Amino acid sequence: MGGSGDHGLNVNDPASPMPVSSPPQLGLVCITVSKDIRYRTVTRKRLLEQSDDGQRKLLDDIYRDNLQTLDGALQYCRRNGIRLYRIPSSIFPFFDEDIGRAVMQPLAPALARTGRRATELGLRLVMHPDQFVVLSSDSPDVVANSVKILQMHADIMDLLEQPRSPWALLEIHGGKANRSDVLVERIRALPDAIRLRLCLENDEYSYGADEIHDVCMRAGVPMVFDAHHHIVHDKLPSYDDPSVAAMLAAARATWPVPEHQVVHISNGRDGFNDRQHSDLITTMPAAYVEAPWIEIEAKLKEEAIDGLKGWLLPVAPAKAGV
Repeated sequence: MGGSGDHGLNVNDPASPMPVSSPPQLGLVCITVSKDIRYRTVTRKRLLEQSDDGQRKLLDDIYRDNLQTLDGALQYCRRNGIRLYRIPSSIFPFFDEDIGRAVMQPLAPALARTGRRATELGLRLVMHPDQFVVLSSDSPDVVANSVKILQMHADIMDLLEQPRSPWALLEIHGGKANRSDVLVERIRALPDAIRLRLCLENDEYSYGADEIHDVCMRAGVPMVFDAHHHIVHDKLPSYDDPSVAAMLAAARATWPVPEHQVVHISNGRDGFNDRQHSDLITTMPAAYVEAPWIEIEAKLKEEAIDGLKGWLLPVAPAKAGV
């Protein structure tokens, strides 16, 4: 084992091994620390304080501003060599309600143009619905609301003309523990616009990597492996534990196109096994040199990505005989 405190690769150590093939693509999550990418939102209380016309006007202003911000995010990613971008779940507040859908209707052509622009730029768009999505809940109301939220995300991806495939993934957690059979059943019953994009991620509490992998295999959906969740769940001392590389490979086998596999990385804020995210990524699993797409879940966003550029030093293509 190498790196910081023998937890994995120290990305600031010039002696750390570098990727030996095409380097992974690092993904930006939602916003930047700088003011380059910032979205507007509105609370339900504030919205309901408005008249009916006022509500529509407020949502229309927010939707237009946030669509412009999304366009700016695409250009930011292009300028900075970032090819994976996670769209915020709250980009179009209340779009899952009648008023939001009505406001969105005249904006549909603009969303389609934005989605096509992302495709032209070679930029991959993904989403991560919030913690209120619990398909495995024992409450029918929670399940119905979960499907409603997922449908909203699928509708956004459809409006952006993104494929109904894991390329444009909607990633969620397993939810309520010890209900894997129910989870599999409910995933299979989802509409295609959701199910064909759905991916499941391991977490620190309810569904460890082995458990969520089993659900993915049975439900026929890909697995998003999160190495930090894994070491917290299993109380491991290092990212170099053999199970990290094993789960990375097992997760990749769940992807219809293995080269589209997405993984997550974060570091603990106050210690290696702290579930809270640190500002930067200073330690990477050695196995992640084999991960095609990595979402960087660090507090300092683009600064964390910049800090990993040394870890991504390009390697001469041996296959080309160079």
